[in-house]
Amino acid sequence: MKAGCFLTFEGIDGAGKSTHIDAVAERLRRAGAEIIVTREPGGTALAEQLRELVLGSPMDALTEALLVFAARRDHLSQVIRPALARGACVVCDRFTDSTFAYQGGGRGFDLAVLSALEGWVQQGLQPDLTLWFDLPASVAAQRRSADRAPDRFERMDEAFYERVIEGYRRRALADPVRFVRIDALRPPAEVAAQIAEVLAGRGL
Repeated sequence: MKAGCFLTFEGIDGAGKSTHIDAVAERLRRAGAEIIVTREPGGTALAEQLRELVLGSPMDALTEALLVFAARRDHLSQVIRPALARGACVVCDRFTDSTFAYQGGGRGFDLAVLSALEGWVQQGLQPDLTLWFDLPASVAAQRRSADRAPDRFERMDEAFYERVIEGYRRRALADPVRFVRIDALRPPAEVAAQIAEVLAGRGL
């Protein structure tokens, strides 16, 4: 298996991606890799503090984007890049595609500004593979309602999430090798089988 792999899980809230992250991490661990499971925003003490602000405090879209990329900068320098440099596999719940989907698509923020921030903060680093859990916004809303107390984004209406999905679709079309769409409407066992097939095809 390739050393230093970087896998990300993407999708709207309620798509079910978090359910499968641990199983993927365990699959890679059994193959002999060191595994780092992390999330965004978050992954470091500073980034987790910024996460609380982003999810809990009202703010405009530019402030959101700046805080998310500040958290990402710390996450990359403290966790992701060192792990990849020593040959570990990083499995991350959300990364920059979420920013383009939520702030760019959902909030309608300037994609050119997001692209500039992406370049400054990541300096060319992108995941090796992104699993996009695609689910209709109406179904995701039903799943979220039975889950937990909603954060600021989870309280957004269905039209917001339709725009987020379209934001993900644009990112997937722009990078079809990295992105793999997972049909998250299927039962969990079938979703797991889709993921296993993708990973096997990538030698993971």
